[in-house]
Parts: sequence; C-alpha cells; structure tokens
Amino acid sequence: MREDKGNNSRNLPLRFWMQSALAALSAVLFVLTLITREWVEALTGFEPDNGNGTFEFALAIALFALSVLTGTTATRTYRRVAVS
Repeated sequence: MREDKGNNSRNLPLRFWMQSALAALSAVLFVLTLITREWVEALTGFEPDNGNGTFEFALAIALFALSVLTGTTATRTYRRVAVS
C-alpha cells in the first residue's frame, strides 16, 4: 500500500517547529528593521549607537543571517523526517 507523504506535520519534531518559528520571527524583524530603524529604541528606550544607525545596520545583518541559518536547518530537519 502507498504511504501518504502529504501529511507529515504530525511526524515533525518540536525542533522543526522551533527552527521555523525562529526563522519567521527573525525574517519579520529583519524587514521591520529595513522599514523603520527606530523600532529598537522605541520598544526598549535603548540607544547603543546614539542614533547614528550602526547598531541597526548590524542588527539587520544579524537578523538576516539568523533567518537564513534557521530556515536552512528547518529545511534539513523537514527533509530528514520526510525521507524516513
């Protein structure tokens, strides 16, 4: 009998869901940082660069890297589960 591979969401480990959520969150924060760089200061009141934008630039790079990294690991986790 043929196995139904279309409904793998029940078999995915918690690790996959955590990786996917972190990838999505970091991607949203990356886009938010590109749109409005002052969201960190508005949310926390913390201004590490005294308003010159260096912190926000570094944050955008870090969020992009985190999104790519966690998205890649989530994809690998998904493929491992789909194969087995």
